[in-house]
Amino acid sequence: MPDIFQISYDEALALCSRNEGDLFDHKAAKIEARKVEKIAVAFANSDGGEFVIGIADSKDEPDPAKRWQGAAAPESYNGILQALFNLNPAVDFRHEFLQADKMPGIAMRVYIDKCPNVAKASDGKVYQRVGAQSLPITDPDKITALSFAKGAASYEDTLLNLDPEEIVESREIAAFTRDLAPVTHPLAYCVNEGLVDRKTFAPSCAGVLLFSDRPQPMFPRRCAIKVIFYDTRQEAPEREHLKVNKTVEGPLYRQIHEAARLVTDIMSSISIMTPEGLQRVKYPPEAIWEILVNAVIHRDYSIADDIQIVIYQNRIEIRSPGRLPGFVTTENFLDVRYSRNSKIVRSLAKYKDAPNKDLGEGLNTAFEKMKEWKLKSPTLVEDGNYVLVTIPHTPLASPEELVMEYLQKHPEIKNKQAREITGIKSENQMKEVFYRLRDKGLIELIAGRKGNAAAWQLVPAPVENEASPPVA
Repeated sequence: MPDIFQISYDEALALCSRNEGDLFDHKAAKIEARKVEKIAVAFANSDGGEFVIGIADSKDEPDPAKRWQGAAAPESYNGILQALFNLNPAVDFRHEFLQADKMPGIAMRVYIDKCPNVAKASDGKVYQRVGAQSLPITDPDKITALSFAKGAASYEDTLLNLDPEEIVESREIAAFTRDLAPVTHPLAYCVNEGLVDRKTFAPSCAGVLLFSDRPQPMFPRRCAIKVIFYDTRQEAPEREHLKVNKTVEGPLYRQIHEAARLVTDIMSSISIMTPEGLQRVKYPPEAIWEILVNAVIHRDYSIADDIQIVIYQNRIEIRSPGRLPGFVTTENFLDVRYSRNSKIVRSLAKYKDAPNKDLGEGLNTAFEKMKEWKLKSPTLVEDGNYVLVTIPHTPLASPEELVMEYLQKHPEIKNKQAREITGIKSENQMKEVFYRLRDKGLIELIAGRKGNAAAWQLVPAPVENEASPPVA
């Protein structure tokens, strides 16, 4: 008789209420084995995930309290387990049986790891997880691309010569597992998620990064976040421009939140020239957050360097160790999805306030928010063995529009002010903008002002002649 894990009514209800998505699914106990294959293969071809058999779909049972509809005995799931064992290539999975207070029957929870090869169902079809769906991939080119991406090994799976207590007895994992539904013992969670070796219990790199209270001294590579502020717009700042240089350490979840807080604090001290005058610099917080999270979860942890967030007066640069993985390029990075560190992605997504809630949508969200704020889109380039994302504080409006908007609210504008507002670096290029506006009869040079004092103003509106009084 296999072991049955007893959970509380509230824990079962939480499972029944949990939304299906990139990393989780649930199906009724009477599901056909071939449909379970489809779910397992889709998870294996994506970032891995988990599903529970014995919980009815919300479309079939709207009331979460009535969705738990388990089987009479663990043996009822033998057909499903046999189908999973027979998959070729093999899919790495673990399973457990759940029985809940005041809930009927026994459910089975299955954990699926990301597969190193392209996983296929017994009928030869390939599936991939997209949101709450397991979608077929029929295009041979896309299957080839998936196969290519699968060939990239991840340093997160490397085992470290450390005691398992380094992560399973940490404060971080204790707080994390208390919020899981059902509540899970830290060691059981680490085994199920592949964060410790199942035979030796040696922790993996992913486990240490996620749940060690102090991963940096234990980890064989540098794995912190540096937050730097240069009080300048220059491309190559001088030493005297350096105002902040801090290193953020700790488990990944804490690193992300602390680095975001530091960036927010620094930005609150920066003032820039805008069409409204001198104002505090503002970026959409979602854009900075999503690009930061993306750097943490997709960087190459085999490279001995930290993530760098470098803040300037007019831009933020986030430099992440490692080139773009698999088939991801600087042209298609908004359209494809690939996780170098699938175990890190999965565990971070299970935090109560997950930093990566919308898997695969992070960078798209960042670009959309920049557009909503009428700022130019970020740029992403490969710079040597790094990925560099630059978030510019440059308005989408044309330079001419920005100059005219400024002059609607201020009596004059100088070349330096205009360059700060428009993001134009060259003094001569800025002059060309002024000349175009002058030639349209919109602005004029202020008489008698030369050199650094030279400034432009709006052309005064013509004054209409007053009507002549009537002749008596």
